[in-house]
Amino acid sequence: MKTIFLVDDSMTMLLSISNILLKAGFGVEKASNAENALSKFRGNVKADLLITDLNMPGMNGIDLIKEVRRLESYKFMPILFLTTESQQSRRMDAKEAGASGWLVKPVTGDELLKTIKLVLH
Repeated sequence: MKTIFLVDDSMTMLLSISNILLKAGFGVEKASNAENALSKFRGNVKADLLITDLNMPGMNGIDLIKEVRRLESYKFMPILFLTTESQQSRRMDAKEAGASGWLVKPVTGDELLKTIKLVLH
């Protein structure tokens, strides 16, 4: 079973996305901010994919990706952004930081699962 790590400061988003993933047969790890997520990654949490929000209090999603990419175990793990922002400049920032893909909220369950299948293969 593949495990997906979700990071979002919205409890509603964490709950709804994790429900979609659990129903699809994925394991789910969660964090409500980037700092908490980073400490779990530094503790070698099992994760096959990271899905992170961009705008969060404290550390943002781009900085989280940069830090996770520095950790040997997660250098090549796929990372998706799930955010309300759609500007091309932010997408480029995310890509340069190491993001594998970008989803704009609100995202349907089907769209989310289709994208996950693409990046996990």
